[in-house]
Amino acid sequence: MIDFRYHLVSLIAVFLAVALGIVIGTTQLNEPILADIKSQVTSLEQDKRGLEDQTQALQAQLNTSDAFETAVAPALVGHSLANKKVLLVITNEDVPTDTVDGLSALIEQAGGAVSGTVRLQPGYTDPANASSLQSYVTGSGLPTGLKLPETDDAGQLVSSVLAQVLMVKPGAPARDTSQISSVLAGLNALDALTAESSSVAAADFAVVLTAGAFQGNDAADRNGTLTDLLTAMDAAGSGVVVAGDADSAGDNGLIGTVRNDPKLSAAISTVDNVASSAGQISTVLGLAAESGGTSGKYGTGQDTQPVPPVPAATP
Repeated sequence: MIDFRYHLVSLIAVFLAVALGIVIGTTQLNEPILADIKSQVTSLEQDKRGLEDQTQALQAQLNTSDAFETAVAPALVGHSLANKKVLLVITNEDVPTDTVDGLSALIEQAGGAVSGTVRLQPGYTDPANASSLQSYVTGSGLPTGLKLPETDDAGQLVSSVLAQVLMVKPGAPARDTSQISSVLAGLNALDALTAESSSVAAADFAVVLTAGAFQGNDAADRNGTLTDLLTAMDAAGSGVVVAGDADSAGDNGLIGTVRNDPKLSAAISTVDNVASSAGQISTVLGLAAESGGTSGKYGTGQDTQPVPPVPAATP
């Protein structure tokens, strides 16, 4: 009769043999796998270093290009805005201060002057604030002589009031600065806008600076309120350019909204790279083109021109 201990020893021997076989087999298999993994890691490290080198080279080229554009900008814009006044309207807090300052300086180099800077607050486009805005613009506190459109749409009413006091047609008398201040103060009290400059005067042109896009279910309504303002200012002055970033050229951005509307895009110019020197040049040249009745889409987005036509030099 076979002893139990013999069975136990036999089973242990079998398991040890199996374990030893697994270890030996795994070791033999792991060696080529590990070698392959090491080879892939080495290759990826080389690719990473190559991409880093390319990124540095491209950044250097970009810096050189931007520096060149900055250097030639005054010569390119020439006197394209000679004796013209330009109003800056900022639509949100995401517009960089450097962009506002750079564009303001280039407008002056083009012979123009910034008549003032106005920043719209979220309450300007908030549907919940519409009734308060409508009550103000249809009340008795506005300057005399304003003609309101026959509508109960708050966005169109406020846009009409702002356009009539902030913009002026060639040869037409401009509103007194005290009347402009009165309207701005009234809208400021309703959290609709603030005056960023010490004074705001009527202008020939308007640049509407924007960044990013609206989020939420009321995005279309908010963009609609802003396009009402663009349309009203364009009709009351010599032209409007909307300048922003790539995000603002998306579907819920202001530039995207203008470009997706054939009627709007035919009347109002857009620039989708205003943070760059090239974009600021395009904005100034776009204003000059607007005075001649030409609107365009400029920047780096789809179906855009890099820059507007450069005006011919005056002998």
